[in-house]
Amino acid sequence: MYDSIFKAQLFAGQTIIVTGGGSGIGRCTAHELAALGAQVLLVGRKAEKLQKVAGEIAEDGGKADWQACDIRDEEAVKALVARLMERFGPIHGLVNNAGGQYPAPLASINQKGFETVLRTNLVGGFLMAREVFNQSMSRHGGSIVNMLADMWGGMPGMGHSGAARSGMDNFTKTAAYEWGHAGVRVNAVAPGWIASSGMDTYEGAFKAVIPTLREHVPLKRIGSESEVSAAIVFLLSPGAAFISGSTLRIDGAASLGSRAWPLGKARNSESYNGFHRAYLPDVLKGKE
Repeated sequence: MYDSIFKAQLFAGQTIIVTGGGSGIGRCTAHELAALGAQVLLVGRKAEKLQKVAGEIAEDGGKADWQACDIRDEEAVKALVARLMERFGPIHGLVNNAGGQYPAPLASINQKGFETVLRTNLVGGFLMAREVFNQSMSRHGGSIVNMLADMWGGMPGMGHSGAARSGMDNFTKTAAYEWGHAGVRVNAVAPGWIASSGMDTYEGAFKAVIPTLREHVPLKRIGSESEVSAAIVFLLSPGAAFISGSTLRIDGAASLGSRAWPLGKARNSESYNGFHRAYLPDVLKGKE
């Protein structure tokens, strides 16, 4: 069973959507929310991945359903939210986790590639949030957590993703202000380097760099999926009832400082991993 730091049944009676719930941080977050009593609704493009995670959650005694949907398709998102509400009632939480990108310098990214990443990481999240608000949260209140990344100093090598994530940060602030009157909170998390399955999708030079990333983190390690999930769960919880429009960085302070200040040797920093079904990405095996 998931070893969450939060109290049992924290989300009992609540329905929470997790996009991109078929793998990585989304999968971990869905497991933790289900372990805390939520009815989790997994959304993503690949049905087989969603089915597998829903099966895992059911095996662990949780409640999960799934719906395949391309969140970049406006009409599909409208229909998805209507379908979920008809079956499960009001939506209490939305974890806008779905996203994706590929490494490339700006000079070699064509228009189609740039727009595809923006649609996946920004437009899709906007559509999901807008429809959940319009169809449910505008009447019942709720909480939305958006997914960003460490893009505070630009995002060299992934400029398309950096532009999208920066846009999502601003969208988070605007939505929090416009929707607050309805009892809707909108926040975001910005993970740094996290040991997640997405690391195994990279090839070439970037793949070779991944095992060395910890040396550029003041805490001298890579984060766990559980550490991101815990932040998301907190922002969804009553403990964050007066937090809205904020972005929580989960990066071990990697986004701070400068190369002019040398980092010390690693000591006293232990990773939290409450996810009983977590596994180490292949690219990090033998490196931890």
